[in-house]
Amino acid sequence: MDFQQLLVYITLTIAIGFLIRKFVWKKKKPKSSKSCGDDCSCH
Repeated sequence: MDFQQLLVYITLTIAIGFLIRKFVWKKKKPKSSKSCGDDCSCH
């Protein structure tokens, strides 16, 4: 395995990890901002 192939695999791993974190592994938002009520249209 040469150096260029290693860089491609590292970049691919980082990109897949970013996509998984962005779309699949969603964190729950804290519900501390209740100042606008239920229907605030701030989404």
